Formats: sequence, C-alpha cells, structure tokens
Amino acid sequence: MVGCADTGVMSGAMLFMKEDLNIQDEQVEVLAGIMNICALVGSLTAGRLSDWIGRRYTIVVASIIFFVGAVLMGLGLNYGMLFSGRCIAGVGVGYALMVAPVYSAEISSPSSRGFLTSLPEICISAGILLGYVANYFLRHLPLKYGWRLMLGIAAVPSVMLAVGILAMPESPRWLVMQGRLRDAREVLLRVSNTKEEAELRLREIKAAAGVDESCTDDVVEPVATHRGEGVWKELLLRPTPAVRRILIAALGIHFFEHATGIEAVVLYTPRIFKKAGISSRSKLLFVTMGMGVTKTAFILVATFLLDKVGRRPLLLTSVAGMILSLSSLGFGLTMADHSQQTLPWALGLCIASLLFFVAFFSVGLAPVTWVYSSEIFPLRLRAQGASMGVAVNRLMNGTVSMTFISLYKAITIGGAFFLFAGIAILAWIFFFFCCPETKGVSLERIEEVFSKGCDGSSVAEDEGVAMANVASPNAHLKSSKS
Repeated sequence: MVGCADTGVMSGAMLFMKEDLNIQDEQVEVLAGIMNICALVGSLTAGRLSDWIGRRYTIVVASIIFFVGAVLMGLGLNYGMLFSGRCIAGVGVGYALMVAPVYSAEISSPSSRGFLTSLPEICISAGILLGYVANYFLRHLPLKYGWRLMLGIAAVPSVMLAVGILAMPESPRWLVMQGRLRDAREVLLRVSNTKEEAELRLREIKAAAGVDESCTDDVVEPVATHRGEGVWKELLLRPTPAVRRILIAALGIHFFEHATGIEAVVLYTPRIFKKAGISSRSKLLFVTMGMGVTKTAFILVATFLLDKVGRRPLLLTSVAGMILSLSSLGFGLTMADHSQQTLPWALGLCIASLLFFVAFFSVGLAPVTWVYSSEIFPLRLRAQGASMGVAVNRLMNGTVSMTFISLYKAITIGGAFFLFAGIAILAWIFFFFCCPETKGVSLERIEEVFSKGCDGSSVAEDEGVAMANVASPNAHLKSSKS
C-alpha cells in the first residue's frame, strides 16, 4: 500500500536528515507526523470521491498523489520542499487507507472477508519492513544522498499499485449502487465460490441498494442514494441506534489502534533502543529491522486466523498482550534511564518487550481495525463512514508521531510507555463492551448484529443455512428422510 514503505524509511531517515539539514527535534516531530495530519484531509474526501468515480479509480488517484509527494521528498532540497512532499504524500495515503479496505471487503465473500480485507495491512507491514531494510543497506551512502534516496524510492510502489489495480474488477456493490446489475453479476461470478453464491450475494446487495431483488435487467435507475448525498446527516445528525453503535465502534477501534503507541514504536524505534543502551547506528538499524520482520510475520499469522477464530477473540487477546508488553517495556526503559551504565538485563527486557508488543499488536489490533471498520457500515454509509474512521486513525497517528519526543522528555521515556499501557487497558474495556463478533456475516446483514445487541454467531448460522439451501435446495429433504 502507498505510504507504508515511507513509514519504515522515515524512522531511519530521521537520523540522517537531522544532521544534513541541521534541524531541531521539534521540526523532526513535525515531519514525522504531518503526513498523517494531511492524510486526515485525504480520508475525509476519499469517501465521497469513491462513491462518485468508484473504488478502483480512487485507488489510482491515491497512487498518483503519493507519487508526486514521494518525488518531492526524494529531491528534498530544503526543509520546505521536504515538508511539502510529506503533505502531498499524506493526502494520497489518506485516500488509499480509506478505499483499499472497503474495496477488499466489498469484493470478498463472507467466508474469506477477514483474510482478504487484512491483505492491505500485510502490505503496510511489508512496506515498513522494506523501509527498514532500505535504511540498513543505504546507510553507507554519502549523507546528502542516502536519506533522500530512502524517501524517494517510496514512489516505486505507488506506480506498481496504479498499474496493478486497473487489472482488478470494480466493487460489485458500487456497481449495483450505479444500477449496473449486469456488470455486478459478472464480477460476483468471478469472486464467488459458486454461481449460486454469486446470485444470493447479488440479491442481498440489490435489496440493500434499494433495487428490486427479482429484477433481471442489465441496467436500472438506482433507487438508493449512490453518490454520498445526505450520508453525513444520516451518520451524524439522525443516526438509527444501530448506526450509532456502528459509528462508535468504528471510531473507537481506530482511535485506540494508535493511542496505544504503535506509531511511537514504528517511527522512533532507533531512539527507544538508544535510550535502552544501544549506541551504534548500524546496530540500531539492524535491531529495528528485526522488529519489522516480527511485525510482518505475525500479520501473516493473523490473516489465517481472522475467518477461523473471529475478530473479537483476536482483538481481546491482542490488547491484553499489549498491556503486559507495554508495562514491561516501561519498566525496562525506566531502569535503563536511571542507571549510569548499560544494564544488559534491562536492554534484553526492552528488546523482548518491544518485539512482544509488536507481535501482539500485529496478530490482532492491527488487522482487525481495518477489517472491522470496513465491514460494519451499511452499504449506503460504508464509504463515508469508513472515511471518518480513517480520519480518526490518521489524527491519532499524527498526534502520537508529533508529540512523542516532547512526551518522553516531559514524563521520561519509561513513563510514556506506562501511559500507553494505561490507554491499552481502556481499549480492552471498550472492545469488550462495544465490538460484537462479525465473522461469517454478510455485509448486508451486519447491521442486524448491532441492532439486536448480539454477536454475529446466530446471524452467521442463519446465513450458512441459507447458503447451503441455495447450493443444494433438496438438502433439508434428505435430512428429514434420514
């Protein structure tokens, strides 16, 4: 995904650009976080645009915007140009982060939606890892070229994404919203396991979009609002109880994903390890690369568990592990910070705690955030509802990025991670009470889960029976005869 490599690159590039451009810590904080603040603008406008031109072409727009920003960052002749490049790239990141999970959710079947919708998160982790690797291998280049190449190389994935997405089908749900039933049917036949499943999904989508389920026309005039008009009123001013619960869950999960400190870890890993006792730049970048490997590996594990274990168990287990890891990391950093010499046991505790934190985050909260928030909104509200969630996500990301150095200088670096641990406790309580299970439930029926105040198991069972009857209409007769 566009922007993911840049995040990993930036953690190491900050070590070099500060020296080359002779800038202060406060300016480094602004550079680290401004991309996410600008991504907030992109995410808020991406929902309306994706309802207008479609999910695919919105991803193309995101790629083009990020490409321009990456080129400016790669040139980086001065602080102003670097700042402008990160602002432009941030808008592209906001577009991509909003539309990619929505697109993945809308083309997936219920049985594989968790796996497919979490793939963008794999791209994020892989991009961060590639950024760490690039930092390590480009560290020996001359100072004025090394960090610029680190940032400019992020333009390559954006070109690959823009070209690759054109070979993918458009979202069948967006096509139905436009009244293009024949095109939607063709896409569903390509992405469903059977023809019967495709027809059942098409009927559910037509009902959700306000189209007669029995209609067999190729093209119809859409009945439902299909370009985002009136959606903000329905989301914010006059929401139904179910929509209100959905909105609270979506905004809450995005808020806590970054309020628990992952961006501080991803961007400032070299500083954290330096505080723990590692002084060599090569060692700092190498250990940071190990963290990237851990993050990517556990995201891969999570993708195979989402549709088997479910969203809720992974989420609660993940946050519980994060609480313990953040607490031990805070303790280790506090001991190292108050010692006049390097404490090997404290350094080992910090490294282990950081790796465990990243592992627990990656196996639950990281993928579930994007899967959950992209699947729970009703069709008519999905694009702009998801855009609100991404806006909160980027706002918190930018806030943590731009304040972490000041925070740990004010309350010590150990105190900063104790604070994140406290926030993680609040996150666990929120998820327990506000986030019901959605595994196996079709997008068109998830609203029932929130309106009934139950988890999705009963709805998923009903849907499984319906799918089985569609696939084998006489199955229930055979069962009764036996």
